[in-house]
Amino acid sequence: MINEQNTIDQVLAMKTWAVVGLGNNPDRAAFGVAKLLQDKGHRIIPVYPRAEMVHGETGYKTLGEIPESIDVVDCFVNSSHVGKVVDEAIAIGAKAVWLQLDVIDHEAINRAQEAGLLTIMDRCPAIEYRKKN
Repeated sequence: MINEQNTIDQVLAMKTWAVVGLGNNPDRAAFGVAKLLQDKGHRIIPVYPRAEMVHGETGYKTLGEIPESIDVVDCFVNSSHVGKVVDEAIAIGAKAVWLQLDVIDHEAINRAQEAGLLTIMDRCPAIEYRKKN
């Protein structure tokens, strides 16, 4: 089920996170959350149209360009665009999708669940980590 604590804990335990919408703007939420994920021991991979290097990690324009397997696709994109990202996450064989706060697409989440991915929607990993402390 979506957003169950057990699911959140399983996803937070996964190592490699593609962060879609992560660029070099320190004022954007993705920038700070990605740094926290790194500090917690996750490997982050920026996915952004400019394919910028962020927090010392090489960026890519799309999920499909990433040359390694991805555990979690963390979505910092508008709800109207997240369905395409979720479909790409399914296509690359990701294990989970995490839709950030205010990113809501029930149909996309249903597709991800049908494909066997763990799903989290309208939550933030930084907040979930703070709950653990």
